Amino acid sequence: MARKEQITKDKILETAFDLAKTDGIEYVTARKLAAQIGCSTQPIFRVYANMNELYAEIYQKAIDAFGDYYENFKSEVETPFIHLGLAYINYAREESRLFTLLFQSGNRGNRSLYELLNGKTGSVSKEINRAAALGCQNPSGLFMKMWIFIHGCACMTLTGDYDLTQEETVDLLEDIYRSCS
Repeated sequence: MARKEQITKDKILETAFDLAKTDGIEYVTARKLAAQIGCSTQPIFRVYANMNELYAEIYQKAIDAFGDYYENFKSEVETPFIHLGLAYINYAREESRLFTLLFQSGNRGNRSLYELLNGKTGSVSKEINRAAALGCQNPSGLFMKMWIFIHGCACMTLTGDYDLTQEETVDLLEDIYRSCS
């Protein structure tokens, strides 16, 4: 009878993702991962040919985590782009390591920032279409202007320099929307 594997691919990926989430992707090494799981590095390299293969799966899991966060983020704002902005800024605050991995690393797996944001639900495209339906003449251009501000706020959150309340953030985003629409 074959021996049952105790260290599964799911266990390795979950543990690696947790390490990336708490410490950062740069701290996900075979040795640290093995120590966290309580095994040698052999089971890791039985499942993954190399660490880059594992990093690609961590990255995809981080993309999915952001998508889930965005979908479940609650706000009562009707103005286009503001819900997305609030979710993005709050994600930087609550999941700083994953935010850095997704939106501040140069390794996006051949995906643009727009593709990451738009995700599987088409969230950015929906917001652009909503802005157009509300009479905005250049909704893509408006999104870009708002996005520069939103991304700046999220980056300031990571350094502890962003201290505006959610209400103040909404007011600023609505001002930008009105001035450009």
